[in-house]
Amino acid sequence: MRIPPPGRQPWRPNATGLSHAVAAGHQLSAQAGLQILEAGGNAVDAGVAACLVTCVVESQMTGIAGIAPMVFRMAETGETLASSGIGFWPQAASCAYFQNKHGGRIPAGFEEAIVPGALGSLVAALARFGTMSFADVAHSAARFARDGFPMYALMARHIAERKDILHPSSVAVAMPGGKPPEAGDRFVQADLGRTFDFLIAEERTRAKDGREAGLRGVRDAFYEGDVAAHIIAYHKENGGLLTAEDMAAFEADFSPAAEVTWRDVRIATGSTAGLHTLMLFNLLDGVALESLGHNTAAYIHTLTESVKIAMADREADIGDPAVVDVPVESILDKAFAAKRRAHIDAAKAYPGFPPSAAELGEGPPIPHDPTQAGATTEGGGAAHATSRSPGDLATSIVCVIDAAGNIFTGMPSGSFLDAPLVPGTGIAVSAYGKLSTADPSHPNCVAPGKRPRCILPAIATRDDGLVMPFGSPGSDVIPQATLQVFLNIFAFGMDPQSAVEAPRFASYSFPQPFEPHEILDRVLRIEGRLGDDVWHGLNALGHKTEWWPKRDWLAASVCCILKDPDTGFMYAGADPRRQAWAVGF
Repeated sequence: MRIPPPGRQPWRPNATGLSHAVAAGHQLSAQAGLQILEAGGNAVDAGVAACLVTCVVESQMTGIAGIAPMVFRMAETGETLASSGIGFWPQAASCAYFQNKHGGRIPAGFEEAIVPGALGSLVAALARFGTMSFADVAHSAARFARDGFPMYALMARHIAERKDILHPSSVAVAMPGGKPPEAGDRFVQADLGRTFDFLIAEERTRAKDGREAGLRGVRDAFYEGDVAAHIIAYHKENGGLLTAEDMAAFEADFSPAAEVTWRDVRIATGSTAGLHTLMLFNLLDGVALESLGHNTAAYIHTLTESVKIAMADREADIGDPAVVDVPVESILDKAFAAKRRAHIDAAKAYPGFPPSAAELGEGPPIPHDPTQAGATTEGGGAAHATSRSPGDLATSIVCVIDAAGNIFTGMPSGSFLDAPLVPGTGIAVSAYGKLSTADPSHPNCVAPGKRPRCILPAIATRDDGLVMPFGSPGSDVIPQATLQVFLNIFAFGMDPQSAVEAPRFASYSFPQPFEPHEILDRVLRIEGRLGDDVWHGLNALGHKTEWWPKRDWLAASVCCILKDPDTGFMYAGADPRRQAWAVGF
């Protein structure tokens, strides 16, 4: 294959690499990853470094006390592994707690906090797959926190839009001098810089017993040492549920990735949290998408109705596999996908939220969560809180391929705009309890020690040697945007940069992942470049079509790196809808 095909001219050129490449949510993150690769680190070293920088320069979207879902493919073994990168509910949390105290709501604030997953998962990945020390990979992050970086327009906008709802503990950092920063200001996070310096010092103290002991020292300092003590004290003062025992119990999870094929391409992602993404590829495998025409009303309708069906099965089947018996093999079966595909009506958008396979008797029964035995929904389980910032804000993306063929892709998330900063630390504890529900009949319900459901990045491979890590921020726009970019490349022959720049669309006609889990019946948002003919065609099919601007940050921010099997060259695409950037060498 030849990338890019003749005649295609994206707004930005593809970033190219002969040896290695990085694509990330911010220019400084991509550069930090490249510096690690140039210094001899592997893809995981570079990926962790880029994620740590992201947690500084995109701290309105990410944080080291948030989450960091990751997928790895190591060249030596060829095995693809995933880490959910997410922490779990405190032991004091339960559906009954939220029903009795909050009428079935999971309110914004301290009570939605789960054990931080990002730092521990990144350090565990470094220990297991990397070669460098935490000091090596955290150097740039510590520098940008301590010395600052130039504020940019999108981050300034996010802070300004939320200035009136920020928690008081976040105001001093987010609005130095009492007002939102402006693009071009130096943005300093001194407390966060001191936290990085403390973790680096703890590693050095323990590293006399070896690299792994040093990395364990970083984990212990965060989850059982001074950082944990600050977190626990502050949350306890403010009615939070986290305890020292909850923090100390955290260990990163690693498991074999789940995989499906779309035509001759394999797509691998997390074995549970990413299943609805894999369902989408299965639903569309065998569909003659090219005959529908790229981004026509018929094409958009087909993808949108597939999304709604996959989301229906997600709501019925998917929860923490350590607690819920998720029927992975059954729901990734091609015959199951064919049954579900039959429910797509080419002439009409499904009104409301379609029934799941379990509800129709076409698939495995809804899995049972043993922690909810005897639970009820008394106390108003259907009610939900509404005063929270939108989930579209959080998350970023990092993709790396190194010279040896190792692959890292991660999606750090968690924000000081979405949760209170712990005084003196510069970190905001993961508010991703809002991904759960207090309905005990739901596979993603709250339970002590249970991880909320999240979305993971993915890696595509082909027998001829082609590989492509890809992912995006954007809440439940993530699986839709990454699917569209994938199809732009593999069905319609676009190069990676053209694929991420192409006009996008997203359905909201399913329960949104965060409280209050609204279903926006048949709402379909499309970027303005798709044009009036597509708008009218979608409305005629029954969609409630809404315009985005021509290029909108809410349409996600996909990054990917495609390694051409014929030349060995790498072509990296980075989405101009946000701050994403790609570099190679």
